[in-house]
Amino acid sequence: MKKFYTIMAEKINNALKKYGYEDNDIAIFESNRKDLADYQYNGLMKMAKTYHKSPMEIGNIILPELQSDNFFKEVSIANPGFINMRISDKSLIDFTNIDDYNYPKNNKLIFLDYGGANVAKSLHVGHLRSANIGESLKRLCEYLGYKTISDTHLGDFGRPLGLVILELSKRYPDWVYFDSNYNGEYPNVPITSSLLEEIYPYASSRAKENENYLKEAQIMTKRLQNKEKGIYDLWLKIMEVSKKDIKEIYDRLNTNFDLYKGESDAEFIVPELLTYLDQLDIVEESEGAKVISVQEESDKLEIPPMLLLKSDGGYLYSTTELATIYERMKEYKPDEIWYIADKRQELHFTQVFRASKKANIVKEDTKLVFAGFGTMNGKDGKPFKTRDGGVMRLTDLLDQVKEECLKRLSEDMPNRESLAEIISMSAVKYADMLPNRETDYNFDIEKFCDLEGKTGPYILYTTVRMKSILNKAQENNYQYNKINKIANSYDRDLLITLNNLDLVINNAFNSISLNEITDYLYRLTTSFNRFYTENIILKEEDESLRESWLYLTKTVYQVTSILLNILAIKIPDKM
Repeated sequence: MKKFYTIMAEKINNALKKYGYEDNDIAIFESNRKDLADYQYNGLMKMAKTYHKSPMEIGNIILPELQSDNFFKEVSIANPGFINMRISDKSLIDFTNIDDYNYPKNNKLIFLDYGGANVAKSLHVGHLRSANIGESLKRLCEYLGYKTISDTHLGDFGRPLGLVILELSKRYPDWVYFDSNYNGEYPNVPITSSLLEEIYPYASSRAKENENYLKEAQIMTKRLQNKEKGIYDLWLKIMEVSKKDIKEIYDRLNTNFDLYKGESDAEFIVPELLTYLDQLDIVEESEGAKVISVQEESDKLEIPPMLLLKSDGGYLYSTTELATIYERMKEYKPDEIWYIADKRQELHFTQVFRASKKANIVKEDTKLVFAGFGTMNGKDGKPFKTRDGGVMRLTDLLDQVKEECLKRLSEDMPNRESLAEIISMSAVKYADMLPNRETDYNFDIEKFCDLEGKTGPYILYTTVRMKSILNKAQENNYQYNKINKIANSYDRDLLITLNNLDLVINNAFNSISLNEITDYLYRLTTSFNRFYTENIILKEEDESLRESWLYLTKTVYQVTSILLNILAIKIPDKM
């Protein structure tokens, strides 16, 4: 991967070191004043305190060193100590002509936990951000050369499943699954996604109103967790139906997991985990329950102990979470584990992470990351709801967005349905990752489906335009192997924006947020549209200039395609 920013930083660093100065964290910014410079270095202000000299004094010492470097066209200093740099045309051209956007392979393994679907329940709008952000972070890691493993960690073994199986036993008592004396092969039964979607809310509501029903559900849950014959076999049937439905929705979102493990897998690890913890002097009793203290001296607020076992010996969500880390470290030995979940779960993950470190389940240098995200609300700022006040199903939201996109496509458009699906997914994904990961935002369907502004459809439309230009160039047998010249400011601005890619990619990785990429995609495609409007690319008679413009178009298309793939957004052939 060509690293334009790295080269600039090295040149500044070398100039500083030559005169006895040091900046361990050189930050370079794209200039807001294009009339003055392409880039700006502001590090002199912080160095002034260290070396007891004015920023201007230090700047004037290193300035001649930078001015003599052919990489720059012009370098100047402005009060109170900003170094302004304009890159030479040759440097921009040479750097862009090095057609390398690959990163070297990295042996570090990053395990990503996202999605969090619950078996026997519909995916709702609250599952969208985890799927979108998690999938894109995984693809970002892979693009940067890291090895990854992804797991959706299904909610598949707790009380919700006990409620579902209990209600099935009430409605279908004749099923042989509920006959403890049955020894034959278990038959197929009419369990469907629609049946499960109806049963869980009903059973959940009934359990809240009827204490006896709740107790029965608790007993059924125990029977399931004890893998009782018949009950466990029915659970397997439910899992089969529900997993198929979950995968179909994830496929629609272009979200793919390596593993579909869940709480059930962790449940079987718990006894081994508890045996391991018993050997350590870290588990305490508290009102009959077993806990692990995770408070640290540096904490400004109280962090409650992690509850390991309830007073009746029952497991909790935190128990299976700790068991999951135990199993992952044992089986996969990741260097980092990233959890992408609602930011309101921060305390839970803080407790589990600290407990896993305290118990030496993970090594000291193993990085545990909680990447919490904000809430997606409706246009009015309130949570998405159905007409009857329930939580909106994810498929219903996706269908609404697709319907809005269909309205904007002409009736005679070829492949209209499939095109609307691609465009609608771009609208959903781009809008979901446009704000900083931790920020709550309002989803405005009409706004985010528009072909203008910071929207997925706008990015796609511009990308398809690039593809069309390149296809026409191929039809005319035009050759374009390099950039020969920079003809105007539109060319130059596009080259500058293009060469910011490495900084954007690394900032996104370091902040574990995709908004750097979505914002950059908008700036890059907007810069291309200005370039396209001002330059008649395919009809240019100067072959050298036409080659330059076509090569630049190809490079922008290549970078845009890379970034859209990171965001798990597909590119249609036409729009």
